[in-house]
Amino acid sequence: MSSEPAAAVPAPQPEKPNSEPPPARDLGPLRMVWREVAKYPRQLIIALLALTVTATATLAIPAGFKLVIDRGFGVGGDIESIARWFRYLLLIVTVLGLGTAVRFYFVSWLGERVIADIRLKVQDNLLRLSPGFFEENSPNEISSRMTSDTALIEQVVGTAVSMALRNLIMGVGGVAILFSLAPKLTAGLLLGIVMIMVPLMIFARRIRTISRTSQDRVADIGAMVSETLGAMKVVQAFNQEAREGRRFADSVELSFATAKRRIRLRAVISGLAITAIFGAIVLLIWQGAIGVAEGTITTGTIAQIVFVSVIVAGAFGSLSEVYGDLLRGAGAAGRLAELLNEKPLIAMPERPLALPSPGRGKLAFEGVTFRYPTRLEVAALDSFSLTVEPGETVAIVGPSGAGKSTLFQLAERFYDPQAGTIKFDGVPITAVDPAELRRRMALVPQEGVLFAASARDNLRYGDWAASDEAIWEAARAANAETFLRELPDGLDTYLGESGARLSGGQRQRIAIARAVLRDAPVLLLDEATSALDAESERLVQDALDRLMQTRTTLVIAHRLATVRNADRIVVMEKGRIVETGTHDQLVKDGGLYARLASLQFDERAYAAVEGK
Repeated sequence: MSSEPAAAVPAPQPEKPNSEPPPARDLGPLRMVWREVAKYPRQLIIALLALTVTATATLAIPAGFKLVIDRGFGVGGDIESIARWFRYLLLIVTVLGLGTAVRFYFVSWLGERVIADIRLKVQDNLLRLSPGFFEENSPNEISSRMTSDTALIEQVVGTAVSMALRNLIMGVGGVAILFSLAPKLTAGLLLGIVMIMVPLMIFARRIRTISRTSQDRVADIGAMVSETLGAMKVVQAFNQEAREGRRFADSVELSFATAKRRIRLRAVISGLAITAIFGAIVLLIWQGAIGVAEGTITTGTIAQIVFVSVIVAGAFGSLSEVYGDLLRGAGAAGRLAELLNEKPLIAMPERPLALPSPGRGKLAFEGVTFRYPTRLEVAALDSFSLTVEPGETVAIVGPSGAGKSTLFQLAERFYDPQAGTIKFDGVPITAVDPAELRRRMALVPQEGVLFAASARDNLRYGDWAASDEAIWEAARAANAETFLRELPDGLDTYLGESGARLSGGQRQRIAIARAVLRDAPVLLLDEATSALDAESERLVQDALDRLMQTRTTLVIAHRLATVRNADRIVVMEKGRIVETGTHDQLVKDGGLYARLASLQFDERAYAAVEGK
């Protein structure tokens, strides 16, 4: 092994998504959403046609009332005339109702479909990213993007855009109708609308800023509740209930204070809007009444003007709120686009080399230097060289931070080193398909990771095509058959979140059975028994001993008693190998391993281990 460290070249660091998106200043990020919507032209066209029909029918209702008043209630009007024009109104209302139903269905369908597509695309990309990305970016925050942000986009596609288009059509169409009926009065109404829009736009931006702050305060409350309840034993053990109560009360009061500011602004906006809208309508009716008295317009016309004025004022007044929803949706789309556009640092080569078949299980580290992207100042491995021969069991020991777990991360190519080469069966692992490389390895982590699924699905994670016979055979090899057969529904028993219905030892034996089903030539054991009680450790260790017999095995262990029989023990410190040998040789040499052993063993402990 070379004693000179290789020059360290900082690894490229993936971009870290912001936990809070910058306020969207334009609607540009919604282009990503539009591209997804455009994939369904038939539904989009039907939704737009239905929306146009409903907006037009809404504007036609005031015209219907004009006909009812002027021709139905006018001079000489009879029951048949009144009935005819009311039937006309009913026809408009029927068209409006049918159009609304069609619009609602297809707009909602588009919203749900687009969200489903975006979630699928984002999840597909997330599954391609290396584990390092998720070590630097909170999975909880990413999960929030997949839920709350997609809900915002669904609101945009399914509601906001539809409302914006409908209000725009009704507003523009209403103004055109008003100009044809009463140009002077319409000019006055437009002035009133401008008076409404300007303060609404100003206050709406301010409200959006305060709303984001308010949402942050609510999120803080949720995080505090989760933290406190998750640590309730510690809280009560140290008599900190009163302090946690005060801390929660302070957070709630801060949230309430922020909410009051938002409510105050909303109250001002509501007051301005009501005053401006109804003030404009009153002035319009006033002028219209003068026109009726002078004989320049009919009673039906003034009624139509009033109805259309209300529609136009409401349409333009709501556009500012819709614009705010679109901006929030644009911010959410931008956050999701970050995840969608994130590129995996570990990717398959354009022309991957094939690994030898069948795999022999030889693993070699040659002058490897590696620094984690978040800790570039410290080398986790420094000019590290180690060759593990096929069928050999090598134990990796050393103090915390020595670089033991980094070996597994690099062997499975979750990261690439800045210097040096790692080879599997003589082939550099950067030249092969990462999926094919990982199929040649089976990992048993320190704590058995189980999914919220059945026992069968958790077991066959090692080989999804495994038959029940193969699953039971693996369970027997892992000392897991007995408790699996005692489960209420056998292999179909739901194990709960993270396998909550099982003990730690049972979860670990399922993890071992999963590795048995993997049937890979290389076995990676990451402190697989360190968190278990003595009985569970014995059962797990027996299963591991059987699993290690025909495989190349790398074992990371803090409990040195579990690796005394390894073919070779490699002692690491500060990313380098400082000692190599068998247990007896290393104890005799009196180096770091001997010091670690002296902290864990005495003569009675050795006797207990030998007696197992």
